[in-house]
Amino acid sequence: MLLIPPQILLGAYSEGVFPMAEDGELQWYSPLMRGLIPLDERFHIPRGLKKALRRRPFIIRRDTAFREVMEGCADRSETWIDECILESYVELHKLGYAHSIECWDEDGLQGGLYGVRYKGVFFGESMFSRKTDASKIALVHLVDWLRESGAELLDTQWMTEHLSQFGGYEVSREEYLQLLSTVISKNDFNTKQA
Repeated sequence: MLLIPPQILLGAYSEGVFPMAEDGELQWYSPLMRGLIPLDERFHIPRGLKKALRRRPFIIRRDTAFREVMEGCADRSETWIDECILESYVELHKLGYAHSIECWDEDGLQGGLYGVRYKGVFFGESMFSRKTDASKIALVHLVDWLRESGAELLDTQWMTEHLSQFGGYEVSREEYLQLLSTVISKNDFNTKQA
């Protein structure tokens, strides 16, 4: 099985392009409209989720079960995460560029998300939940981590109703590429941010 070389993946992300597997073939995408989640005060936590966060139903960890998070994201009737995608991102994780946020309880891993962090940008890839609110709680913790560590852009690829409740919004491909270029140029001196 061929892997996507890390430098190809990172180069694609820096140009606003990302891969997905469809029917056994690798496809590359750059959507006309791009989803973003704000990292400033516009980020919104719905009221019901605030209550769940106060209950602390999960132990939150980062980067302790990256492969398992990807497998959780792939465990659905239709998935774009094939073996090539899985192993390529696991390799990117080993190099310090791909990260997972995980929600654990006494029964094990209950949800989380993963994505690629490169030069001030987090490129969100996928999320999953086995128990109520797990992926949403992972997203809140992702935003906290990105804020604390100085990230400037949280890309969600496409905007969904699920993500819009957090203040997510869309920009055109042209506007996105301009934002991306600006953030990457500012962060050129620091290519790997953990």
